[in-house]
Amino acid sequence: MMKAKKAFTLILSLFLWMVAVACVSVVVALSIWFHSIKPVTSIEEEYVGKITVPAGTSVRQIADTLEKEKFIRSSRILYIAVRFNLFDRSKAFTLKSGTYTLRSTMSLKEIYELLQSGEQEYINVSVPEGLTKSKIGRILEEKNICTAMEFLQSCSDEKLLSEYRIPGLSFEGYLFPDTYFFIHGMKGEDVVRTMVDNFFKKISEIPSFVDMDRQRLHEVVILSSIIEREYRIKDEAPVIASVFTNRLRHNIGLYSCATIEYIITEIQGLPHPGRITYKDLKIDSPYNTYMWAGLPEGAISNPGTVALEAASNPAKTNYYFFVLTDPTTGRHTFSTSFDEHKAAENTNYVSK
Repeated sequence: MMKAKKAFTLILSLFLWMVAVACVSVVVALSIWFHSIKPVTSIEEEYVGKITVPAGTSVRQIADTLEKEKFIRSSRILYIAVRFNLFDRSKAFTLKSGTYTLRSTMSLKEIYELLQSGEQEYINVSVPEGLTKSKIGRILEEKNICTAMEFLQSCSDEKLLSEYRIPGLSFEGYLFPDTYFFIHGMKGEDVVRTMVDNFFKKISEIPSFVDMDRQRLHEVVILSSIIEREYRIKDEAPVIASVFTNRLRHNIGLYSCATIEYIITEIQGLPHPGRITYKDLKIDSPYNTYMWAGLPEGAISNPGTVALEAASNPAKTNYYFFVLTDPTTGRHTFSTSFDEHKAAENTNYVSK
């Protein structure tokens, strides 16, 4: 009887000890939990930052990053909350890639909800008319959208060019200048697709492009890329287009300094020249419109709507020459004969 009583007492003591340990463990766990889900700082000490979640990132990886950047107190607690859906038992957690703006005053639950909301931080990227693909690539890299190299590789991707039925070596000319809203860490291909899709959307709104076949479109894009670099005043763009169109019709060289600049800066990779020299005009390149008649091999810039409309619907004129008349306003003098052009050239310092 005594042995049974002692055994019972021992079991009871052990049970009570285990209950006590369990209670202490629960209290400690709850204390850690409630401490860990609190914001890292108060309003007075708040700091803001951006976190990029690339596609394929694991919850553990992003949790470690958040703790390292001091936006959460414990990566382990966030992982446990995600693993067991502790903040929302009705649905499984889904981590969505993108760039998010975080504040140190956000609770763990707020961060948990933000990371699966898809409410990304978009980056405003303005691409002016007349830039080349390499200059656009540099802007994208500076904005941390993608690397310039990845963008340029996508611009020359044969499979992608074939998909869009572009009969050229790159998407130069088809990267429509506009304001875009991108996100950090985009693929170069996705950026190119966005800009090219925008190009085709824009030209679909221009009547002169309706039913235009791809080869004709490619020629118009090349011509418009030159016009983009030559015109300064909108109402002169169709007239400049007429000069080039008249020259093309009679197999006369376009004589555009813009194509020489493209060779020097984009093909040779040299600094922008202060002036074009006679030696430059002799550079052996399919882009040299002083050496070869017809259009160059490809576009030399990415034109906007004004240049595209001008190239697809040039003015009807007998002009074959133009010269800058007023550098301040950007006005040109247009001529039908070489003698008229030389007379205008003698009173002005820039000629075409």
